[in-house]
Amino acid sequence: MVLFGFGKKASLPKVEEALPGRAKAIPTSEKHYVNGHNLKAPYPDGMELAIFGMGCFWGAERKFWQIPGVYVSAVGYAAGYTPNPTYQEVCSGLTGHNEVVLVVYDPKVVSYSQLLKVFWESHNPTQGMRQGNDAGTQYRSGIYYYSVSQKELAENSKSAYQEAIKSQGHGNITTEIIEAPEFYFAEDYHQQYLAKNPNGYCGLGGINVSCPLPLEIKGL
Repeated sequence: MVLFGFGKKASLPKVEEALPGRAKAIPTSEKHYVNGHNLKAPYPDGMELAIFGMGCFWGAERKFWQIPGVYVSAVGYAAGYTPNPTYQEVCSGLTGHNEVVLVVYDPKVVSYSQLLKVFWESHNPTQGMRQGNDAGTQYRSGIYYYSVSQKELAENSKSAYQEAIKSQGHGNITTEIIEAPEFYFAEDYHQQYLAKNPNGYCGLGGINVSCPLPLEIKGL
């Protein structure tokens, strides 16, 4: 992903350093480019939400919209200070936001544990403020939970994958696990980018570790 000439920030800004943003949401798509579902709420009864940060959100979103049981996915910005940020502002490192994927899913078809398995095995969660060649605070690994159950599953999964990757000689997981903050939808051209641009940049690269988590570990 191009950083539009901004420096590659390695640390989050202080709240007083953050850009002011704006009161109104930036324009984005109304429909999912792949399945035609409404990108924004309200969603059908029974749907649940999840948010993940895995580096460049183009490749991350494609991982999730391909999963049976995912009603809709969207890319956006979360876990920062600036209200309704633009992509250029996020790339400046002065909003504190992470590039994330919102996943709206049917828990009767796909479990949160299964989504976590995709999360852990689709990127390298040990790299801090970068993912592969993408450097900057907006590329950090993150799980943003909506319930106590999601929090417990996320933390248990982190422990299980830490043990698995450590046995292969990798370092400590740097994934942040925090309560889901406000999600800001990214611009139209970012939504389902790799469906619109099949040969576009992906940016994902996992550690190539498979763990019995999340379906077989106690408590998940």
